[in-house]
Amino acid sequence: MKPKQRLSASVDADLIEAAEAAAHRGDATLSAWVNDALRLKLEHDQRMQALAAFIDAYETEHGEITRDEIDRATRAARTRSLPARALAKRRSRGGEKRRRTG
Repeated sequence: MKPKQRLSASVDADLIEAAEAAAHRGDATLSAWVNDALRLKLEHDQRMQALAAFIDAYETEHGEITRDEIDRATRAARTRSLPARALAKRRSRGGEKRRRTG
């Protein structure tokens, strides 16, 4: 593991308050809290870069992803993520799916 280095940074007051509150609760030291936040940001940025590279490669092979394809995928993802109870409420009596208008 690389050695630690000191860092001087300007941080929004509300974030400092949250980090200090976590430290007072014993959740983590202020340094550990900041280190975790930086690590999460780094990992997020790496995932976004990997996703962008995947999309670029996909579109190179299959063509640009259209707005219609994005909309259909979004609707499908929302439907799959609904709890069964919410999905059941979307169905009319008799078990048939309701038809959308418009």
